[in-house]
Amino acid sequence: MPSLCRDCLETFETARRCPVCGSPRIVTHEELFDLSIAHMDCDAFYASVEKRDNPALADKPVIIGGGRRGVVSTACYIARIRGVRSAMPMFKALKLCPEAVVLPPRMEAYSEASRQIRAMMEELSPAIEPLSLDEAFIDLTGTARLHGAPPAVMLAHLIRRMRSELGLTGSIGLSHNKFLAKVASDLDKPHGFSVIGKAETPAFLKDKSVSLIWGVGRVGVASLNAAGISTFNDLLRWEHKDLIARFGSMGDRLWYLARGQDRRRVSSDGPMKSISSETTFSEDTANADILDGHIWRLSEKVADRIKAKSIAGRVVTLKLKRADHSQISRRIALRHATQMADKIYQNARNLLDQTENDTAYRLIGVGLSELCPESEADPSADLLDPQASLRADAERATDKIRQKFGRDSIKKGRALR
Repeated sequence: MPSLCRDCLETFETARRCPVCGSPRIVTHEELFDLSIAHMDCDAFYASVEKRDNPALADKPVIIGGGRRGVVSTACYIARIRGVRSAMPMFKALKLCPEAVVLPPRMEAYSEASRQIRAMMEELSPAIEPLSLDEAFIDLTGTARLHGAPPAVMLAHLIRRMRSELGLTGSIGLSHNKFLAKVASDLDKPHGFSVIGKAETPAFLKDKSVSLIWGVGRVGVASLNAAGISTFNDLLRWEHKDLIARFGSMGDRLWYLARGQDRRRVSSDGPMKSISSETTFSEDTANADILDGHIWRLSEKVADRIKAKSIAGRVVTLKLKRADHSQISRRIALRHATQMADKIYQNARNLLDQTENDTAYRLIGVGLSELCPESEADPSADLLDPQASLRADAERATDKIRQKFGRDSIKKGRALR
């Protein structure tokens, strides 16, 4: 049976250890060298970057997230052993793991590491579909002649480069479509390499829970369970037309996934729908000045990301979460698309002013959607706001200063609130 050493990349027939380097880190599968759709998922990405940059954290449980009122963004595997999970409230995570080192996210560091990993992937194939900073689909169909090695070998090479050059690890899922590749990448974390072949797909899925389907959350699973569907076997008993009648377009997708079929291509040009940023307060607040300062800082973050991607947006959104976790969302469509922090801030602030002001909030967020090329961004002139062009010029000058001297080299007074 075809085998691959993940350490030295030697290929050989089945063996317990690599015949060249003696490593036990072997991946063996009948279809190993025939499959080409992969999902790469970094291992505890944010926490791994922090441990790489600060070796003193290597053997400590690390949690990335906000203060006690926030939620866990990422937990390292030491913390996960104690039960800490992503999206868990921070107070609960600290009860489970009181000795954890809690760090605020450093998005610039994570983005840079992500760019470096992306550059490595682009050397393997142009067909890359990022899902987030730390995971992506890769289609290596037809690349064996280019690289002189099958996709499985090049994927193992990618992970080896990530570890040796960046000090980060990832897990690979290799299969014949996107759905199964993503499922496979979760089978052997961390630093894993799992394969799901065509021949074994029906047997593999048969008794698995429908919660395995990416995008079907707790509400979706509950809806399926209410229809008597708990496993893939249950799905197979439904007619195609009946699934569509019960679940709409999702029913069509479920019929194909039940048979291990996924017709989606790995797309490197999927449209980005929105860009947003939010923060959770350490204490609930209704203070207008404090909220105003956060709106400005969040608007700057959104504008920075918009400008970096050379795009603009036509709809500004304000998100607020009350102490009881109920949520308010307000949006406004602009006359012209923008990428300026000042315009995002002005509109988000107006949305806040139109919202009840006697309520304390635990979270605030600002977003920009209906994205378009920056060439469609608004002109600086605004007949209703004669000072808009002056503020836009000042913002562009500020951007240039920050590019030269660093982000903290210049700040607005409201950013200090």
